[in-house]
Amino acid sequence: MYDKYTGRSRRFAFVTMKTVEDANAVIEKLNGTEIGGREVKVNITEKPLPSVDFSFLQAEESQFVDSPHKVYVGNLAKTVTTESLKQFFSQKGNVLSAKVSRVPGTSKSSGFGFVSFSSQEDVEAAISSFNNALLEGQKIRVNKA
Repeated sequence: MYDKYTGRSRRFAFVTMKTVEDANAVIEKLNGTEIGGREVKVNITEKPLPSVDFSFLQAEESQFVDSPHKVYVGNLAKTVTTESLKQFFSQKGNVLSAKVSRVPGTSKSSGFGFVSFSSQEDVEAAISSFNNALLEGQKIRVNKA
């Protein structure tokens, strides 16, 4: 998580696991270890949601092509879809993939997403062209992911 005014890390993060068993395994393996010279605390922040079939969202998630050339897009309007995000960023570069993050266990947008590109030049072009640009009526934030 980053401070929205300074852009600096707030020194915490959230990770969503597919199962409670996976979450418990990560806690057991990583809690108390060091990352970047700091001891990390790994725990569960909320009760697991009941098991519901969200295969349509998992399919969307599994289609995301990760790349080292990726941007974080924040302050997304709730109406932005993965497809509209991809189309928007395709104006300034070769978009490999895009995804809108969802509230765990729901189809509701979390208000942010990621776009992966084929080159670092495309990342730089996206940041300089689209940071503070309007997408579906809202000013978006675009940073390196």
